[in-house]
Amino acid sequence: MTRLWPLLVGGIAVVVLAPLALVVLVGLVVLGANPATACTVSPPTASASSTPGWSGQGPWNAEQVGNAAVIVSVGAEMGVPRYGWEIAVATAMQESTLRNLGHLGVDNDHDSLGLFQQRPSQGWGTPEQILDPRYASRRFYEHLVKVDGWQNMPLTQVAQAVQRSAYPNAYAKWQPEAQQLVGLIGDGLNIVCTSDGGDGLPPLDEAGLPDGFTLPTDPQLRAVVSFALAQRGKPYVWGAEGPDSYDCSGLMMAAWANGGVKIPRVTADQVHTGVAVTTLAAMRPGDLIFIPGSDGTTSRPGHVGMYIGADRRGSQYLIHAPRSGDVVKVVPVTTWSRQVAAIRRPMSP
Repeated sequence: MTRLWPLLVGGIAVVVLAPLALVVLVGLVVLGANPATACTVSPPTASASSTPGWSGQGPWNAEQVGNAAVIVSVGAEMGVPRYGWEIAVATAMQESTLRNLGHLGVDNDHDSLGLFQQRPSQGWGTPEQILDPRYASRRFYEHLVKVDGWQNMPLTQVAQAVQRSAYPNAYAKWQPEAQQLVGLIGDGLNIVCTSDGGDGLPPLDEAGLPDGFTLPTDPQLRAVVSFALAQRGKPYVWGAEGPDSYDCSGLMMAAWANGGVKIPRVTADQVHTGVAVTTLAAMRPGDLIFIPGSDGTTSRPGHVGMYIGADRRGSQYLIHAPRSGDVVKVVPVTTWSRQVAAIRRPMSP
């Protein structure tokens, strides 16, 4: 297998440290084997190019790294936590060595195709769809998130639950390399992907969102906020934790779980989670905002919402599950600003 990956990593360090370099793409690598999908990778900082523990060695060439970047990008867009990206990349390493494989004749496993060797005969899609890396990645994630308790299961067990392979333990050996590659893609590089009419994930439903609102760029916060926004319109039900209905704290717990962070279940405990944020101006997306509500006080808040960001004019917004008879919705922070009892920022363990 051609060893181009060390050159890619080495190129990052050299290019970024060059005194007059402003923005240099790593060889302007166009990522993704399907012409409907293209990604470019650029190094943002010198420090990001020296990821701790990365040896600069590896068997993956530009095409394979590009396919891994598509897998990570789709996972981020869908709000799947980073562990899910690692599972997906490790699975593709095992199934296709991160290559978008077409039909290989007698050497092919039945009608298996693409990065994840998905089979049209098993309902994964048409051959054309499966050979679109974005479509294939999205279908993999759709099955992954349906595996009960997947975030607390070993990688190889989750991959096997999705793939139903004849070799259920084959995925484990790829976990270290998948973690390393996902870490470099997710943390050390800027990924810009464009789709020209492919079958990838639809864009964020902007109906009812502030003008100019965009999701956070941080992968974890993007996962948290995008999950919360996907619940808009679902009814408030006291004690509900999803997926069809929520109460206020149940929505917060589920959203942060989607970002890989476990927070307490009820508002009275959530108000002590993470670290305090002292002002509304210091908030970042994902922060929890507490108010007394109908059954609490300033010292013991009874209601919680999540800050999601600002519009193009700088006006701030939050999402919450208000009360019985209402639905999950986005409202201006100004509707709460005179009642705010606390702001907390959940933290990764």
